[in-house]
Amino acid sequence: MIRLLLVLLAGLVMEAIGVVLLSKGIKEIGDMAQVSVSEIVRLIGRGATNRDVVLGVAFEAAFFGVLLYLLSRGDVSFVWPLTALSFVMTTLAARFILHEPVSGLRWCGVLLIILGAGVIVYTEKLKERQERQARAAAATNAVPAP
Repeated sequence: MIRLLLVLLAGLVMEAIGVVLLSKGIKEIGDMAQVSVSEIVRLIGRGATNRDVVLGVAFEAAFFGVLLYLLSRGDVSFVWPLTALSFVMTTLAARFILHEPVSGLRWCGVLLIILGAGVIVYTEKLKERQERQARAAAATNAVPAP
């Protein structure tokens, strides 16, 4: 489980960096002047040539690769809820890299996410302990009595 959590942490850092870069890049591109095909093509072209947007997409793709790895190794009911920690990482990045104001109430929401993730990790530890006990009991019962 420790290995999965370390891989998850690395993925969450990539995801937070990706979101920060995308935010910066999208703000550099600017707003859509009007809803038209030519304006959409113009914005897509500007996004495809914007360094922050391209790097942001690359970091998000790397996070997706990490997510696929995690889902192949762990239970969905364990891995997927822990991806909510990306909100924690992204809020930290928004506050300290983008210098966005984050209210106390929003920090309370971040704390609730952390507490929820803690419960998920705790339940995984309980599951692992129960599986070890079941294997030990099975091994004890499998040994023939003298």
